[in-house]
Amino acid sequence: MKDFLPLIQLIISICLIVCILLQQRGTALGSAFGGGGGGEFYGTRRGIQEKIFWATVILGSLFIIVALLNLLLN
Repeated sequence: MKDFLPLIQLIISICLIVCILLQQRGTALGSAFGGGGGGEFYGTRRGIQEKIFWATVILGSLFIIVALLNLLLN
C-alpha cells in the first residue's frame, strides 16, 4: 500500500492543478496581479463552473489525506 501512495498523490496533484487552471476568474493576466479595475462582480457558479469548483475542493482534500497517510505510513 505504501508503494502506491506516492503514485496516487502524484495523480491527484496533476488533476488538482488542471482543475485550478480551468477555473476562470479574471479577464486578463493583469487581474492575477491585482489589476483589472474595480466594480467587477462575480455571480454564482453554475453548470460546469460549479462542478470544477467542487472537484477542486474534493481533490484538495484527497491530496491532504493522502499526504498525511504517506507521512504516517513511511
